[in-house]
Amino acid sequence: MKIDLKYKGDEEFTSTNENGNQIEVDMRSADEKQHQSPTEMLLSAVGACAAVEIVSMVKKRRKTFVDLKAEISGERRDEHPRGFTKIHLKYFIYSPDLTEEEAERIVDLATTKYCSVAGSLSAEQTHSFEIIRN
Repeated sequence: MKIDLKYKGDEEFTSTNENGNQIEVDMRSADEKQHQSPTEMLLSAVGACAAVEIVSMVKKRRKTFVDLKAEISGERRDEHPRGFTKIHLKYFIYSPDLTEEEAERIVDLATTKYCSVAGSLSAEQTHSFEIIRN
């Protein structure tokens, strides 16, 4: 795996993967921000990584999958390096026939066993879920 990072301007970069897919990296202040910062991208990455696994496992259990949303929050150290000390992932799984027990098992496996991004972090990680029945 390889990423090329290019300077665009002060506090702004473009990141390109080997397939040519690009994302913009923005380190500007909140009132000038146009893209996610690296730490925001890290929270997005851990949330999306586990989300892919959750969707896959719900479908493998032949349950009706309608949608998935997540809220990911993190707490950081006050001193440098300001790494995350805690990350909480909350998933909203839209499914009319997924049971609480199944969802608990799926979210636990996705966040603690299968998500390689979560496995790469030293922050304390917690997770929860809510099933939305439509």
